[in-house]
Amino acid sequence: MPGGKTVLKWGVERRLEFIEFRLYWEGGVNRSDIVEAFDVSIPQASKDLTLYQERAPQNAVYDKSAKRYVASETFQPCFLKPDAAHYLTQLRSVAEGILPAAASWIAHFPPFSGPPVPARDVTNETLRTVLGAIRDNLAIEIKYQSLSRPEPRWRWIAPHAIGFDGFRWHARAFCQIDRTYKDFLLARVVDVRGSKPSEVEPGGDTDWNEEITLEIGPHPELSDTQQRVVALDYGMRGGKAKIPVRKALLYYALKRLGLDTDPTARRPQDQQVVLLNGAVLGMIAQAQTFETRMEG
Repeated sequence: MPGGKTVLKWGVERRLEFIEFRLYWEGGVNRSDIVEAFDVSIPQASKDLTLYQERAPQNAVYDKSAKRYVASETFQPCFLKPDAAHYLTQLRSVAEGILPAAASWIAHFPPFSGPPVPARDVTNETLRTVLGAIRDNLAIEIKYQSLSRPEPRWRWIAPHAIGFDGFRWHARAFCQIDRTYKDFLLARVVDVRGSKPSEVEPGGDTDWNEEITLEIGPHPELSDTQQRVVALDYGMRGGKAKIPVRKALLYYALKRLGLDTDPTARRPQDQQVVLLNGAVLGMIAQAQTFETRMEG
């Protein structure tokens, strides 16, 4: 706690963190901001601002013309750990309708746009049932529409985890028809009926439980300057970045990084990174078979 003061109640500390978020990212904060964000009274918001000045006296200066506290030139976070990735995730989540604007601490949203992300129509009941099966180690009977069949088919699955491939949500489950672990797209579950104790243990999915580390580096045919820029883009240290990924998700990870094809098939400016660890290179062909393990 700043200044070695007594421990604050969680709600109070949360509001002080909010004050600091607004000071750091928005440049300033006032009482109405606190009132709107936490539904507290104006006197309580005033107390929070006073307490913040007591705990971090060098951080905020009152601007009489703007009628708000602004960040001082010597501002140093005391309650908040600023995180650019967290801020950008909030921005993207609000823009895509995942997070209501009122649930974000961002006050002034900068103009933002990104590639369109199709809405995935996962029903509440489907997700609730899958989560319950994971929690209680149950098998559930689902009616699943695969693109490999013209009509949906009933089957028993035993889900044990939720997966995300960057675009779509999956249930990672043991399929009692194929007797193997597969990925089932939640949006393609048409109906659910019945449940029973699962005959398999979640720990039996070795591909899910095994983790692989991808080591990537800038494409060697890029210029030195271009390689330095790529290294910055991917947060590389010493010319490489290490990315842990579950073996079951290796296919999706390689595809998202553009590493699922021969790097010589694309221009270095397009294929900006390459795999550095040879052990994973031998797994690419195997990873591509994972696509068949998705009940598409």
